[in-house]
Amino acid sequence: MVALPAMAHRDPSHQLSPALAFGVAAAGIGLFSIMDAFMKSLVLGLGVYNALLWRTMLSAGIGGAGWAMGGGRRPSAHAMRLHVARGTITTGMALLFFWGLARVPMAQAISLTYIAPLLALLLGAVFLGERVGARVIAASIAALGGVGVILLGQMRMTLGPEALGGAGAILASAVLYAVNLVVARLQAQAASAREIAFVQSAVVTLLLLLAAPWLAVVPPVADWWKIAIAATLATGSLLLLGWAYAHSETGYLATTEYTSFLYAAVLGWAVFGEHVAPTTLAGAAIIVVACLIAARRRDVARAAIEAAA
Repeated sequence: MVALPAMAHRDPSHQLSPALAFGVAAAGIGLFSIMDAFMKSLVLGLGVYNALLWRTMLSAGIGGAGWAMGGGRRPSAHAMRLHVARGTITTGMALLFFWGLARVPMAQAISLTYIAPLLALLLGAVFLGERVGARVIAASIAALGGVGVILLGQMRMTLGPEALGGAGAILASAVLYAVNLVVARLQAQAASAREIAFVQSAVVTLLLLLAAPWLAVVPPVADWWKIAIAATLATGSLLLLGWAYAHSETGYLATTEYTSFLYAAVLGWAVFGEHVAPTTLAGAAIIVVACLIAARRRDVARAAIEAAA
């Protein structure tokens, strides 16, 4: 799943070259896309619960080391409430996404998640008081049409009986991802990128551990290198994206998210022998264009964030 950056409060005097920030953000998306491929392999072998549990636990350890090196200040009560809220949402979002990813081609899975930014705009109107105009409404309808094209193509393909359930799980994950985006906008005003990367992983790990007595199984030794690489890639992606979003505008960098389709198509073909269906290409194009049409409304107004915080 495409990483959601820990967006820091930006000081215009600290902004660097937009091209540099764009390149760093694109690299962060690339790392996360490669992590998705490792996670798909792990889910197929270990199941979604154990793959996510051990990867997130290791990510929390890596993030904790970075947080400690940066000073390791205790989170405020307000920030902790946001960490717990976002960690809870992320847990459900990740379980649904990786379960679905194991059942549909990577490019199709990633393209379905592209509806999340538009859903976030609609949720921002509900929870943060942002106005939604005709542009966003039209774009949302167009994006739903793109989803319909992808699902129609899936029904015509022989992907197995679980593929439709996998697509449904990814769409449900995209809804949670949109909620996650709204919470992240508030969270970034209350905590540093290092704190967010560590505490969120720790919260997800603790929530997953609640089911450990019944579901946890120690992975085979042969799988640990995949878990370690997936954890490192996830942490590295969050740090790169956090740095990029701290040095340039969100609306400008948001387009880097759509490069994940290219990564997913190439990795799905090279690692899992998946082919990108024409309907997936068409549907993804419709969704991306719809998101770009609504891009001017992507950022939540600062006043609305501060009022809600």
